[in-house]
Amino acid sequence: MPLYEYCCPKCELKFELLRSISQSDEEATCPQCHGSAGRVISRFASFAKDASGATTSIGGGSCSGCSATSCQSCNL
Repeated sequence: MPLYEYCCPKCELKFELLRSISQSDEEATCPQCHGSAGRVISRFASFAKDASGATTSIGGGSCSGCSATSCQSCNL
C-alpha cells in the first residue's frame, strides 16, 4: 500500500497515511484537529555513494531547496 502525504488547512499539520491507490485522492481526517485534509505532493531526494564513499544525487543536479552545487557538502 502506498504512503501519501496530507496537509490540514485548518491547523497546518502535515501527516502521512497508508492508503490504497483507489483512496489516494479522497480527503483525510486530520489526526490533530479532525478537520478535512487534502493530499499534497511529497518532495524527496535520493542519493547514492560510490566505491570511494562520495555522495551524489540520483536523477538530477543539486537537491531541491539546496543551494549547494555538489552533494559533497551534505555529508550523507
